[in-house]
Amino acid sequence: MDFFDLLSLIGGLSLFLFGMNVMGQALERRAGNRMQALLGKLTNNRFFGFFTGLIVTSIIQSSSATTVMVVGFVNSGLMTLRQAINVIMGANVGTTVTAWILSLGGIDSNNFFVQLLKPSSFTPVLALIGVVLLLFCKSNKKKDTGTILLGFATLIFGMEAMTGAVSGLSDVPAFREIFLLFRNPFLGMLAGTILTAIIQSSSASVGILQALAHTGQVTYGAAIPIIMGQNIGTCITAILSSVGANKNAKRAAFVHLSFNVIGTAVWLTTFSIVKAIFAPAILNEAASLVGIAVCHSSFNILCTLLLFPLSGLLEKLANKMVPDAKVPEKVVELDERLLSTPAVALERAHTLTVDMARLSADTLFLGLDAIESGPTPEISRKIRENEDQTDHYEDILGTYLVKLSGYSVGEREGAEAAMLLRLISDFERIADHGVNLVESAEELKDKSLSFSEGAAHELSVLLKAVREILSRAISAFVEEDLSAASLVEPLEEVIDGLKEEIRARHIARLQSGTCTIEAGFILTDLLTDLERVSDHCSNVAACIIDTAQNSLSLHASTRALRRDVAEFEKNEAVFAEKYSLSAR
Repeated sequence: MDFFDLLSLIGGLSLFLFGMNVMGQALERRAGNRMQALLGKLTNNRFFGFFTGLIVTSIIQSSSATTVMVVGFVNSGLMTLRQAINVIMGANVGTTVTAWILSLGGIDSNNFFVQLLKPSSFTPVLALIGVVLLLFCKSNKKKDTGTILLGFATLIFGMEAMTGAVSGLSDVPAFREIFLLFRNPFLGMLAGTILTAIIQSSSASVGILQALAHTGQVTYGAAIPIIMGQNIGTCITAILSSVGANKNAKRAAFVHLSFNVIGTAVWLTTFSIVKAIFAPAILNEAASLVGIAVCHSSFNILCTLLLFPLSGLLEKLANKMVPDAKVPEKVVELDERLLSTPAVALERAHTLTVDMARLSADTLFLGLDAIESGPTPEISRKIRENEDQTDHYEDILGTYLVKLSGYSVGEREGAEAAMLLRLISDFERIADHGVNLVESAEELKDKSLSFSEGAAHELSVLLKAVREILSRAISAFVEEDLSAASLVEPLEEVIDGLKEEIRARHIARLQSGTCTIEAGFILTDLLTDLERVSDHCSNVAACIIDTAQNSLSLHASTRALRRDVAEFEKNEAVFAEKYSLSAR
C-alpha cells in the first residue's frame, strides 16, 4: 500500500461517511410521517415498543438518531423511561440492517443475474435515477427519494474505494500483526469502541470493518470483539444529547449505555471462555462480509434476549445512578433535540398548538361567561392565568417553528409549519380578547352599571353567535374538519352584520335616553372585541383550508369559500335566521 492508496482510502472513507449521512437525513425526511405515526402510538407494551424501535431504526438506518429522538421524547415528557428502554433495545437490532446491505458486495459469481445483485452493479442505475429525481422533479418527496438513492450510491462508491485502497494490505506483515493484536478480546473491543465513538455510527464502523475484511486478514476472532465494542461506542451520541436534559432523559441515555456495556461484558466474557477452552477453528478463519453481518446481528439479538426480560432492573439501575433532583425539574415542552427529525418535531409543535387552541377557547368562553353571569374572582384569575400561558405558548412555538424552518423539511411539513406560525398569533389574540371581556364585566360590576333590556337581549344573541363560531373554528383545527371550517366564514359575515345592527340600535337608544353614555362605551368595547374574535376565527378557518389546498394565500381561501355562492348564501341565511335580533 503506497501513498496514493492512502489517499484513495481517505477519499473512500470520506465518501462512505458522507453518503451514509446524506442518505440517513433524507430517509428521516421521507419517512417522517411513518415515524410520527409509529412513535405516536407507543404504549407500555414491551413488545410493541421493541418492534417500534426496530422498525424506525431500520427505516432511517441509524440507531443513534433513534436514541437521540427517544432522549428528546423523554425530556419532553412524551415518553416514559420504561417505554424508552424497549425502543432502545429495538433500535439496537434495527441498526444491523446496514451491514446486511453492504454484505451484498461480497457476492462472487460468474452468473449474470447473481452479479446484478452486487451493489456495484445496480448502484450506477440508482445514481442515475437519483440525479433525475433530484434535478428534474419539483416534488420534495421525489427530491428526497433522489437524495436517498444518491446517498446510497455515494456510500457504495466510497465502500468500493476503501476496499480497493486496502486490498494491497493483504501482503503487508505489519497489517497482519495489527489484527493478530486484536485477537485479544479486550483490545479488539476497545478499538471498536474508540472508532465508533469518533464517527458516532456503529453502522459506519461495521461498514469500515467489512471493507478491511476484503484483505482476508480480518479473522472472526478479531472481528467479533470489535463488533462488540462498536455497540458501546455508538452510545456517545445519546450521552452527548442528554447533556443539559432533565433527569429522565439522562436516565434514557444511561439505559442505552448500560444495555450495551452489560451485554458486551457478558458476551465478551462468554466469547473469551469459549475461545480459551474450545478454541473453535472458525475464529482463525478470514471473516467474510456476510459473516460480519451475521455476527453483528447475532450479537445485538443475543444482548436483547439477555436483557429484555430484565428491563425493569435496567430502569431501577438508571433511577439509582441518576437520582431525583432536589428541586422539581421543569418539563421541556419543545425539545430542540427533536429538530434533527423535522417531521417528529413538527408533530410535537402541532400537539402543543392544539393545547394552545383549546386553552385560548376556554379563556374566551370564560370571558363570555363573565359578561353573561357577572365576573367572579375565580373566573378573573383563571382568565388571566390562561392568557399568560397562551403568551408563553406563542413565544416558544414561534421560536421553535422558526428554528424548524432552518432544517430541510418536506413540502407537506413546510406548509404545516407555516400554518402553525399563522395560527398561534390568532389563538393568542383570542385569549387577549377574553381578558378584555372580563375587564369590561369587572367595569360594569365596579361601577354598578347595567345594559337596557334591549341591549342585554341583543348582546346575548351576539354572544351565542361568537360561542358557535369559536367552537367551529377550534373544531376545524383540532379535528382537521374542513366542513366545520367552511361554515366559519358565513357565520363571520352574520356576526359583522349583528355588530353594525346593534351599534345602530344603541345609537337610537342613546337618542331616546333609554341607555346611558357610560354603559354605551362598555357596550362599544364589547362589540369591537366580539367582532375581532370572529375575525380571528375566520383567519383560523381560512388557514386550515389554505393548507388543505396547499395554498398560503388568505385571500385565495376566502375566495374559495365564496366560490359556491349558492351554498355560501344558504349557510349565511341559516345563521342570520338563527341569530336574528328580532327573535325573542
